[in-house]
Amino acid sequence: MSSIRPTVEEEPKDKEEVNADDDVLVRKHLKHDWTSYIISAVFSFITSAVIAEICSAAPSAGSIYLWAAEAGGPKFGRLFGFVVAWWSTTAWTTFCASNTQAAVNYMLSELTVFNVNYPLDSTSIKFRAIQWICTEILLALAILANFLPPRMFRWVFYISSMMVLLDFILNLIWFPIGTANTWGFRTSHEAFMSTYNGTGAPAGWNWCLSYLATAGILIGFDASGHVAEETKNASVTAARGIFWSTVVSGIGGFATIILFLFCAPDADTLFSFGSPQPFVPLYAVVLGKGGHVFMNVICIVTLWFNTAIAILAASRLIFAVARDGVLPYSSWVSRVSSEGQPQNAVIVVWGVSAIITCTILPSEVAFTSLISAAGVPSAAAYGLICIGRVFITRDNFPKAKWSLGRLSRPFQICAIFYNGWVVAVLFSPWEFPVTGETLNYAPVIMGIVTIFGLISWWFVPEEKWMPRERLSHFTASRDVDESEERKEEEKVTEIQEPKKS
Repeated sequence: MSSIRPTVEEEPKDKEEVNADDDVLVRKHLKHDWTSYIISAVFSFITSAVIAEICSAAPSAGSIYLWAAEAGGPKFGRLFGFVVAWWSTTAWTTFCASNTQAAVNYMLSELTVFNVNYPLDSTSIKFRAIQWICTEILLALAILANFLPPRMFRWVFYISSMMVLLDFILNLIWFPIGTANTWGFRTSHEAFMSTYNGTGAPAGWNWCLSYLATAGILIGFDASGHVAEETKNASVTAARGIFWSTVVSGIGGFATIILFLFCAPDADTLFSFGSPQPFVPLYAVVLGKGGHVFMNVICIVTLWFNTAIAILAASRLIFAVARDGVLPYSSWVSRVSSEGQPQNAVIVVWGVSAIITCTILPSEVAFTSLISAAGVPSAAAYGLICIGRVFITRDNFPKAKWSLGRLSRPFQICAIFYNGWVVAVLFSPWEFPVTGETLNYAPVIMGIVTIFGLISWWFVPEEKWMPRERLSHFTASRDVDESEERKEEEKVTEIQEPKKS
């Protein structure tokens, strides 16, 4: 879903690409984050494997909130489903807005490189105004791409994948050459052992805050499940997509981290560029103005394609929630086109993301605060699903075609602790001492969203959404599967006994 280079060095705490204001802030936590990245990658692989197995057992549009409902069983299923539905819709619609703004920051950073006389400080209303206009335009174009026929939209996936691969290869080859011709490589000790504390926190907690970046890179992998109903052999294909996309991103991300640890300048130099996206002037110094423009265009185009794909995943989630009658005007939102595409849900995603983007105008803190909570709901949802699988529906879940076997239970337990840790870190303040400008509003936003979920669970009648009988179908299907297996075993036994006699 995301371009590998931006997701590694610039990635803040929440999603695969986020705005540059957060980028600079989080980088203060991180001069070396390779150790926390390895830990994050391993446990993200484990979590994605657990989610992939659950997807294989229940491939359907909306995926994650339905998985939560099934994991909660007949007793807690509706509660889990409502809460995760609110969490996931918040995460995905917010990500669509933040990812678009990330592309815009790459564009506006060219003003620094070419010395254009225009305010580049996010405290300036002039800068925020042009930032907002460009973000809304790119968001609208990404929305329009989602109205393409499915046979044409698949090229969005193909082109996006090729752009990510091109970005990755060029960074591995071109960036080291440019580094060697300019300030030179950092030593192994500087790359792996040096630290930079810009948080004001103790050294131990400063290392913990590095997970603001690493834990947010490999998240959102449930996207493959959102389009499961449009995927052939979804119980296997969608599950594989969830797991292997995480593994490939994790390996590519680690290679990129090592690359930038050796090639990036010291922290003071990096922070001195004074640009909405510091990597644009960094590329200008290392690759030259012509080379950096080429790389920057690749980054912007890739981020735009990522946004289009994120809108696809978000719209399927919105469609599924509306189809079950939860949202206002659900009958209209869940309506599909003649080709079976949920175009009204796409419009809803556009409306919500556009409104979120408008918060750029009044205050830089407002937009940053909204997107700061984007990664928390996904991690919380993964953890809650695993809690349900371990403690509630331990023995009442069907066998998945893509199964972990004996590793299923240990992986679920590991995922509970890891995602709990991720949520705790994402709730932490970014800088100390804490002020109104540096306060992390993620806990506040997460609390408000959770309250909305609880209110919906309390007031929406059971017969309207997620009735107990629907949540019990997994148990019934499991019993049927086991019954069929017993019948097959009996048939084999009857065939073999006459041969023995």
